[in-house]
Amino acid sequence: MTQTFQDLSAQTYTELTAFPEASWAVLAEPVPQGSIHRLHLKPGTWIPVHTHPADEYVFVISGRIKTGDRICEAGCFWFTPEGTSQGPHEALTAVELITIRLGTMGEFEHPES
Repeated sequence: MTQTFQDLSAQTYTELTAFPEASWAVLAEPVPQGSIHRLHLKPGTWIPVHTHPADEYVFVISGRIKTGDRICEAGCFWFTPEGTSQGPHEALTAVELITIRLGTMGEFEHPES
């Protein structure tokens, strides 16, 4: 086994179907169906309250994001245990996050319009 590297220029972002104002670059799969990824959110992106069936760790690289009642800025880190309700998340500015999820993302349930 050897070290692997991904320079910024080699990281490809893909739109997230459920959230068209968001895109991600998956960097690694640390466990089956888990991911370490960079997430870009455009200003105003809104992700509803949800849970994941796996632990999730988030680090804010840049921007300001409101998660629940908390406003998080660059340098903020948060941890959400599996099955714990989180959000909603609202990008107050352009936001870049690093997320580590130790298992499947699960299904997002959007509130009825």
